[in-house]
Amino acid sequence: MASQNGVVFEDFFPAMVEKLGAEGFMKELCNGFQLLVDGDKGVITFESLKRNSALLGLQDMSDEEAICMLREGDLDGDGALNEMEFCTLMLRLSPELMNSSTKLLVEAIVNF
Repeated sequence: MASQNGVVFEDFFPAMVEKLGAEGFMKELCNGFQLLVDGDKGVITFESLKRNSALLGLQDMSDEEAICMLREGDLDGDGALNEMEFCTLMLRLSPELMNSSTKLLVEAIVNF
């Protein structure tokens, strides 16, 4: 996946799921949330995302990219990401996991 500045981001999530299992992977996503969260508000805000993004190697994220990330994941329209919204966004950003989830859903329906 390439960004506007030409940096290519490899999707490590499928390998993480394989190594950690689904439960372990979700725990790691929750840990990522905790790195970015505003401790007083309990959600990821624009300010907390910008302040803490270097912890995830995203120190070069522009304000526009941060705002887009928040908008993309903000399912309840409050301008911030709670833990569920953050984890959902992270899963949606992994095309391989999304493709696998569709396959698993189809298998579950067929076997139901």
